[in-house]
This record gives sequence, C-alpha cells and structure tokens, in this order.
Amino acid sequence: QVQLVESGGGLVQPGGSLRLSCAASGFIFSNYGLSWYRQAPGKEREWVASISSAGTVTSYATSVKGRFAISRDNAKNTVYLQMNSLEPEDTAVYYCYRAIYWGQGTQVTVSS
Repeated sequence: QVQLVESGGGLVQPGGSLRLSCAASGFIFSNYGLSWYRQAPGKEREWVASISSAGTVTSYATSVKGRFAISRDNAKNTVYLQMNSLEPEDTAVYYCYRAIYWGQGTQVTVSS
C-alpha cells in the first residue's frame, strides 16, 4: 500500500533552517508528482510546493517562494523540502501528498 513518511521537523529559531524528508513506498515513485502542504493551528491546510515526477518542474506558494526549495531523489524514493529563513508564521504540521494519499505529518515550530 502507498505510504508517505515525513521526518525532519522540530523547533527552530526565526531565521533558521530545516530540511524535511518524505520517504515513499508502495508505488512507482518516479511516475508521480509530489507536494508539500502545511496546516497551522486553527487554519485550513494549505499548499506549499510541488515537484514534477522527474523533478524538472517546481512551483511554490507565494508565502514561501525564495525561502523554500522542493527537490526529490528518485533513486531513494524521497522528496525533500529545504526551508530557509524560517518565520514564526511557518509554524505548522507539514504533510507530504501524492494524489489522494497523505503522510502523517511532521511538526515544525519556529520560535525564539
């Protein structure tokens, strides 16, 4: 069955960086585009970034463009989200998504 397992979240100070990983299994990884979403307390889940199946096309929400970078390693069945210049507003649970399947999420907290 399809599994998406996020890791790499944690507590970081404003201006800091984190790299999230999403390890995938149960499907042909290189055939699918993947996305990251996030959900802050009391807010709707929102799209953050997407990457095409080959990794050649990426797109970002306006709020993270220039600070976050999505990438993938098809040999490792893993998608990444490099997050730089983190702000308290980036605090949320971050989810990996592939066409109807969600991971369990990883908490990112940006606070001094």
